[in-house]
Formats: sequence, C-alpha cells, structure tokens
Amino acid sequence: MSQSAEAERADLLLRSTRVITPEGTRAATVAVADGSIAAVLPYEAYEAYGTPQAGETRDAGPSAVRREDFGDDVLLPGLVDTHVHVNDPGRAEWEGFASATRAAAAGGVTTLVDMPLNSVPPTTTVEHLDLKRGAADGRVHIDVGFWGGAIPGNTADLKPLHDAGVFGFKCFLVHSGVEEFPNLSAAELAEAMGEIAGFGGLLVVHAEDAHRLDSAPHTPGRRYADFLASRPRAAEDTAIEGLIALAKRLDARVHVLHLSSGDALPLIAEARREGVRLTVETCPHYLTLTAEEVPDGATEFKCCPPIREAANQDALWQGLADGVIDCVVSDHSPSTADLKRFDTGDFAEAWGGISSLQLGLPAVWTEARRRGHGLEDVARWMSTAPAELAGLRHKGAIEAGRDADFAVLAPDETFTVDPAELHHRNRVTAYAGRTLYGVVRSTWLRGRRIADHGTPTEPTGRLIERQRTA
Repeated sequence: MSQSAEAERADLLLRSTRVITPEGTRAATVAVADGSIAAVLPYEAYEAYGTPQAGETRDAGPSAVRREDFGDDVLLPGLVDTHVHVNDPGRAEWEGFASATRAAAAGGVTTLVDMPLNSVPPTTTVEHLDLKRGAADGRVHIDVGFWGGAIPGNTADLKPLHDAGVFGFKCFLVHSGVEEFPNLSAAELAEAMGEIAGFGGLLVVHAEDAHRLDSAPHTPGRRYADFLASRPRAAEDTAIEGLIALAKRLDARVHVLHLSSGDALPLIAEARREGVRLTVETCPHYLTLTAEEVPDGATEFKCCPPIREAANQDALWQGLADGVIDCVVSDHSPSTADLKRFDTGDFAEAWGGISSLQLGLPAVWTEARRRGHGLEDVARWMSTAPAELAGLRHKGAIEAGRDADFAVLAPDETFTVDPAELHHRNRVTAYAGRTLYGVVRSTWLRGRRIADHGTPTEPTGRLIERQRTA
C-alpha cells in the first residue's frame, strides 16, 4: 500500500519538525490508524487533508482526521521500561499499579514490565501471576507486562509461567532484601538457567557475588563512603564473570540488570565477541548521580548496587557509546518513607531503591546532551533496546506497523524537580531540587493522549504478554 493510501485510512495525524525514526531525525507527519502507525509521511502531508471542523467524525471523510502539530517539540517513541517494581498486591502502600503507571505516563513511558518482587506473593507461580494481573486489571495508564521469578524450589513452575506469557525470569545471586524472594545458590542458578535455556527463555540477573559482599567491610552509619565500600565493584565483576561462563556452557540467553561497575565492561565485550548471548542494562541514577555528591545520611540515594564515583560513571557512558551496554531502564524501587530511615540516616538500615519512573527521560537527557549525545541515542537506549530485550515487536520505534506510542518532549526547556509534583505513591526521590532538561509535553498510547503537561488521563492501558515467535 502506498504512503498516500496509508494516510487516507488514518484517523490521526501527528506532525513535528523533529520526529525520531529508525532512519534518523526528520521533519515528518506520522499517520495513525486504529492505534497503530500507518505511515511516516513527508512533513507537508499534514496540510493535504484540510482543517477538521468542530464535531466532525471520521465518517465525515479525510477532513475529519484528528491532527496535532507539535511544532519544534520532538516526537519520540514512547519509552519502554523493563525494570519496574510496582509491589502490588501485598505491598501496595509502597507502590501500586495506578500510581506507578500515572508516574510513567507523566514521564513519557508507555510500556513497563513489572518485576516479580516486592509484591506478596511474588510472581513465582502461574497462580501468583494471576493474582498480579488481577491487581493490575483496569488500573493501568500504560501497557504493563510481567517478569516471572526464579527462586529455590520453583524450577517446575518456570515453563508454565513462560507459557502463561511472562517476559522472562528474574533471579538474585545475593539476598534480595525480602524473605519471600530468596536468592539462588550456584547449583540452583545452573539448574534454573538450564531449564530456561531449554525452552528458549530469558534469565535476568541481579549480579553481585555473595562471597565478595561477605568479605567487604560493613560499617553501619550515616557515611556514604562506608556503604559504598560494603558493595564493591568486584562483587559485580565476579558475579558477571561467573554468569558469562555458565551462559556460554549452557548456550543460555542472559541479561545483566542495573550494571553499576564500569570494570565489568571489558568482560562483557569479550563475552559478546565469543558469541555469548548476553545483554546489559544500566539505570538513570548510575548515569546522572555520583558518589562524590551524595551527602552523609541522605538515604534517598541508597540503591544496590550503589551509585559509584564519577570516574566509574564516565566508563558507563563510554559503555553506552560503544554499544556494550544495551539499554537504560529505571529500576524504580520505591518504599514507604519510613523504610528509608531518614530518622537515623543509616545507610545499612535503609531500604535500597531509587524512585525515578517519572524522571528517567529528562535525567538521562540532561547528562546525555552535556556529553554530546543526541535524542536519537536516548530513544535507542530507553525505547528501542528495551523493547527488543522483551521481544515487544510492536513497541520501541516510530515506523509503520508499530503501536502509536509517543512521548512529546521540549528538549531545551528546564524544570526543577519538586517531589510534590511526582505521581508515584511515596514522593521520595534522589532528584529533588535538581534542574533537568527536557519537559514532557504529552504522552500517547496507541494514538490516545494519556498524559498532558504532566497530568495523566483515565487509565486505558492494557495487560500484555510475551509475544510468541511465529
């Protein structure tokens, strides 16, 4: 079908002087039909169909096509965040599906994949997955899918979960922080990885080595330097080295979560050269915050692995530039404010997690632009690559056949982060008071505006499953 024919069946035209497509950034008109991108047309195509009259419907003909002209604001593919802890059911006071997806929509995220913890029960059986879906049904502002969990004793549950549509399986190599989601031993990791490889699944791993952590100094208290010393880079490096060896032996597909150690990058690059099926993510807080700027007692900055030094951050950015790190996702891991232990400022006692679901795009863009990267890079890291990781073939790019999911960004405008304006349930954030570039004007899901100037509309998201290979 020709581009003009595709436009003829469109019910929505979106235009910008800067549309980010797989071929680059260009002035274009995006034609949307029935929630999908029908065509990416020349900029002038927008004018060819006249001006709609008030109250007209699509049955009135081409002149009734809805249209939005975003001027010089950038039209990006909607962000895909494959690392989000919603915690519902069971710990909805930490975060719930309604609040998490409102925050996501306000921040330009149109799809998320929920981690199997810290909900109660965790997503480790099909029955538990059904409970999770029940908690989310009808309450989500964006599209939401689910990871399964690999824990000791649930090997027999992995294939049924895969068949039920989870996107893969999360495991820990160290204590997860919650008792209902224990970590795997070396033998249990091999068993789970072998089982998942057998049916072509994906294992996503919190990669820190327990022995390295046990031998590190543990000094409780307010000093961030002491907390940082308790989670050394070597713990990540050792765990990743072991994962690579096991994945190579089992021919398994493995993904490293929330990489914070730049020292691991040569290991990862070499593994890929050898054909190991390994992908890697990092997070906005590792790319934008540094250990040197974390005040003692400021437990809103605590996460595991930790925010590291500026020189290490430089290495992570180089890893992104070189393609060794594939994607950037939030690891949004909230809790109630009391669990952050602001009363004592003790990093050893505080819950570890950064709440950034609404702020990931401007946070990453602020630092990316300073380092000479463009929004094409950001779209690849935060939309295209996460969609590819999860096998979401209809997400992650502005091209014909994909879902009409978009974020509209004013990249040169700034704002100062005010926790009161955030939509996640507990408005604690390590970004409070920071001035960021990139104001999200609006967010669109399958051709419908789901957030406008930071205010989400009614929940119209869907619960999605892993797409089966044809």
